[in-house]
Amino acid sequence: MRRLTISFDNGPTPGETEKVLDALASRDVLASFFVVGEELAKPDARACLERAKAEGHWICNHTLSHGAPLGADEDDARVAREIGAAQALLGDLSHPDRFFRPNGDGSFGKHLLSASAVRYLEAGGYTVVTWNNVPGDWIEPKAAWGDRALVTAETQDWSLVVIHDFLVGPMIDTLTGFIDVARDRGFEIVQDFPPSCVPMLRGQSASHIVDVARL
Repeated sequence: MRRLTISFDNGPTPGETEKVLDALASRDVLASFFVVGEELAKPDARACLERAKAEGHWICNHTLSHGAPLGADEDDARVAREIGAAQALLGDLSHPDRFFRPNGDGSFGKHLLSASAVRYLEAGGYTVVTWNNVPGDWIEPKAAWGDRALVTAETQDWSLVVIHDFLVGPMIDTLTGFIDVARDRGFEIVQDFPPSCVPMLRGQSASHIVDVARL
């Protein structure tokens, strides 16, 4: 059976993340939330993540500021700030595997992680998670992101979809609709990540990532 995993980037977004959690609960789906550390400064943001974790979702690190990709320089201090400070903010909300997703405008390449970043991730025992299905929930027509995700998913044995709670929340019916159609087409929706999207597992780099991000 083909599999599909749903992940959310760039949150939490109070007022929208709760809608996403309601929709996932209504369809008995577990997902992962890749959090930007600075977003935790918003009122009620941490409460959103506490609820998400309590409901079985995985809370993950998506850098502190979502600024320039970490492959842009070899600044050890910046690496420690973007990865480590975000992880510290997550604290006990974080999944034990310390999942980390680099930001890179949705494309692969050496701009994702510098050698300094790789060393930091290895030393910290992080698990790096990438993606293979980015349907562009910011692209018009935004509500068609589900159709675009399914077109890509039909070509893959296991899709890891990246969407955004702050974009999907205002059009929440697209999320439940996507889940329903995916299941009708025979996809199994799982929480685990496809191995091809995990270039580093608990600090150990996999050989297949060499051409992606200097690991």
